[in-house]
Amino acid sequence: MAYCTENSGNQRVSQLLIQEISGELEEYVDLEEKRKRIAWEMQYQEKPLLHGLPSPIVRKTSARYFAKVKGRTKEEILQLCEELPETGYTEERTIAFDWAFCLRKQYDPSDFDTFELWLKKRVHDWGACDDLCTHAFGAFIFQFPQFLPSAKEWAKSANRWMKRASAVVMIYSARRQTHLEEIFEMVDVLLKDPDVTVQKGYGWMLKEASKHYPKEVFNYVLKHRREMPRTGLRYAIEKLSPELKKEAMKKG
Repeated sequence: MAYCTENSGNQRVSQLLIQEISGELEEYVDLEEKRKRIAWEMQYQEKPLLHGLPSPIVRKTSARYFAKVKGRTKEEILQLCEELPETGYTEERTIAFDWAFCLRKQYDPSDFDTFELWLKKRVHDWGACDDLCTHAFGAFIFQFPQFLPSAKEWAKSANRWMKRASAVVMIYSARRQTHLEEIFEMVDVLLKDPDVTVQKGYGWMLKEASKHYPKEVFNYVLKHRREMPRTGLRYAIEKLSPELKKEAMKKG
């Protein structure tokens, strides 16, 4: 769902704020660094449009401007989060997702539709997928686990980013030692997916879970190592002990 501000005057203020943010980001641009960053991002993005700024600058800009808008209602801020990515730039999208995460103490179940719409509409590369799902959307799923079945459905999507999202959205919960059973259920669906982006996604999720549940993750990997692509397996066991890693990598 999209949120509406109260009147055209508020909309004009919002547009000016977005223009100010974009203008400031562009002032930071170092053309040589931008060229290098775009060349790197081209490996992963379908249609990159970048100011070419390092993440620390984007995050600092995000925090500074959030301080200016945090007095607004949640609905007004989420509307700004809807509008920021309309510039087409990755950095503005990053700020939008960051602001949404800053609102996590105000989430309610109705926000699922908004976040899922962003996932379908705004996520076209690994960076956007991970940024949204390990923060705002991940925090939402952690708070409202009744939506886990909906997230599990993404694993069956034809969209590679939806499939990756079904795993990456669980990382927030894995880091907080919850939903281990659902994590394994998600891998069950994704296990044989041929897309390396998806394999790395569920491997990363298992790796995060292994920090708190090494035995359970090891046992899962051992059970499925014949079916699990090598990429997913290597990611999954990265944080296990050397002994367990060696055992997991043996040919079964």
